[in-house]
Amino acid sequence: MRALIRFGKEPRLRFISHLDLQRFFQRAVNRTGLPIAYSQGFNPHPVMSFGSALALGWTSEYEVIDIKLSAPMGRGRVEAAVKGALPEDLPVLEVRMIDDKHPAPMAQVRMSDYRIILDGDSAGRVVEAIPEFLGRDSVMAVKKSKSGEKEIDIRPLAIALKQTDVGIFCRLMLTEQNTLKPDLLVKALSDIAGVEPPEARIHRLTLLGEGDNGEILPLMKL
Repeated sequence: MRALIRFGKEPRLRFISHLDLQRFFQRAVNRTGLPIAYSQGFNPHPVMSFGSALALGWTSEYEVIDIKLSAPMGRGRVEAAVKGALPEDLPVLEVRMIDDKHPAPMAQVRMSDYRIILDGDSAGRVVEAIPEFLGRDSVMAVKKSKSGEKEIDIRPLAIALKQTDVGIFCRLMLTEQNTLKPDLLVKALSDIAGVEPPEARIHRLTLLGEGDNGEILPLMKL
């Protein structure tokens, strides 16, 4: 049996790295009193995985961790135990019990929704560039990775993009082969507007996957 847990990352912890978050959760689950399954070998550790790493400086209301249990447990018991082990800046928002045959969350992620709030003199110009971005067949941008820099067409990777009362809403591809990060989107919009990129506060709203019938659904609903 496994526990699929959706949690948030509040602004006070936005500069905690994903690696540090992994280490924290390993210690936190040990404090829950739950029958956690451990890996084999010289240095056993809790068997768990995250849906998708959150970049440094971003906040979220839809992070997902998959924790394997060594014995069946009720959803309410798991939720109460995990809430008791985590600080208020990592709120537990949803818990679902799944069997061991259920795919790993990281294998299910296809897209992610974000809210982007822009600050600075150029923010308005960047938002005004959205129609131009959407009207283009191709938008080239330089993507940085561990292997270096590569120019790619990011237009097909932006599934939805619109102005909101508080900034920008976007739905972006998030797969191993095709990923568009919100900060690169802001850079592309800034280039179209002919301005320097403003400061961007990025908040993850949802992690999304594909259901059996091809419908795009939040990860916790798959």
